[in-house]
Amino acid sequence: METNERKFALPVDSEHKATEFRLFSVATPHMRAFHLSWVSFFACFVSTFAAPPLIPIIRDNLDLTATDIGNAGIAAVSGAVFARVAMGTACDLFGPRLASSSLILLTAPAVYLSAIINSPSGFLMVRFFTGFSLATFVSTQFWMSSMFSPNVVGTANGLSGGWGNLGGGATQLIMPLVYSLIHSQIGSSKFTAWRIAFFIPAFFQTLSAFAIFFLGQDMPDGNYIRLEKSGEKHKDEFSQVFYHAITNYRGWILALTYGYCFGVELTIDNIIAQYFFDRFHVNLHTAGIIAASFGLANLFSRPGGGMLSDIVAKRYGMRGRLWTLWVVQMIGGLLCLLLGKINSLSGSIAVMLVFSVFVQAACGLTFGVVPFVSRRSLGVISGMTGGGGNVGAVLTQVIFFRGSRYSTEEGISLMGVMIMCCSLAILFIYFPQWGGLFCGPKKGVTEEDYYLSEWTEAEKEQGFHKMSMKFSENSRRERGKKGVSAPVPVPSDYETTPTNV
Repeated sequence: METNERKFALPVDSEHKATEFRLFSVATPHMRAFHLSWVSFFACFVSTFAAPPLIPIIRDNLDLTATDIGNAGIAAVSGAVFARVAMGTACDLFGPRLASSSLILLTAPAVYLSAIINSPSGFLMVRFFTGFSLATFVSTQFWMSSMFSPNVVGTANGLSGGWGNLGGGATQLIMPLVYSLIHSQIGSSKFTAWRIAFFIPAFFQTLSAFAIFFLGQDMPDGNYIRLEKSGEKHKDEFSQVFYHAITNYRGWILALTYGYCFGVELTIDNIIAQYFFDRFHVNLHTAGIIAASFGLANLFSRPGGGMLSDIVAKRYGMRGRLWTLWVVQMIGGLLCLLLGKINSLSGSIAVMLVFSVFVQAACGLTFGVVPFVSRRSLGVISGMTGGGGNVGAVLTQVIFFRGSRYSTEEGISLMGVMIMCCSLAILFIYFPQWGGLFCGPKKGVTEEDYYLSEWTEAEKEQGFHKMSMKFSENSRRERGKKGVSAPVPVPSDYETTPTNV
């Protein structure tokens, strides 16, 4: 068979997903997809949050009020709410390569147009349309889940998402630096310098789109179009993909809880530089450095969450992933509450740094669970969860950081309370084949029972379910060490493809 003859640089499982993660490799297709995904997501984050570190300059040029700034911050993250769900669907139907590169190219013009806006409404619009690019997070996580086996998928998702999120911190350093160079070295006026500065993230974003399109590959065995033409992959129906996603309550819970880890991260990216600038009277450059340290923690915090998810799963399975997610997110909420209560600059910075580690690790831990919710509707589940992050950011900013009802420090503390309350929903996530936080697995239920329930008997007769069968086999590690001796059904309707190295 053709599949038996394929060779990969990394060891793979029966789906040809890599069972090892080699960070410093660029091997095709697995590690190349990893590097393309995080770099492109990084570029989109830089573009989306290029404005906040320059707000003190932009608000003087455009006569922005506090409400204008708050509305623009909300617009930047609200644009991706439905875009993320749509991106998940596009990934399921057309593949992450085409879906991601298309969205990045479509949103790049909004970044270029930031240089010519001259009104508060124009500022809001460019931030809104630029924010759509954050939906590339979904294609990033979908792509990693398509390339890496369950035993390392948390690590792959955590690193790609975390390093992409680094853009939210890096832009706090990049944009003030670019602005200063243009203003001081080239001699442009300050109101011209900030406009020219936006061409840097716009060009970076455009390049990343072309890199994905020409260098990327949807799955280990090729792109969707070729696999569907050859019959190796079933071309699924939108109605079925969407139905099995929205009827799986686990996806909705993860969307809620992700709204109060990633959603909080987005909120902090929008407000933290101005918070330190206004409350502690530091200069613009110092405020940018402090704000950058929050986002730059993604270098290790979100990846650490993904790695931790994989580590605990080796011993405790899915129940270990869920317990770790819940504990880490609750601690993050407590630290967020404390951040708003501290009145000293040094104390606030210290608590913010520790808080950043926990809230970002919770993001990585969340996407250590997401790949197992559904095999057939992975993209939509990823989109729902990612969209939940943006919904959480929008609601939090509307309630706590828009207008003058609450001071910024009060809003931060109340946001911490929201994190802890919403995290309680994790208690209700239960996988019949693996269990939940307080209950073990249902006797006699297997991975095949869970994942094959997404296919009708007619679809099974045509062999459409075979990829789900392979995923069931590869996800048995989620039973943990104590569950490995549980009986495993021997499938009769397909042959397991030998692993190729």
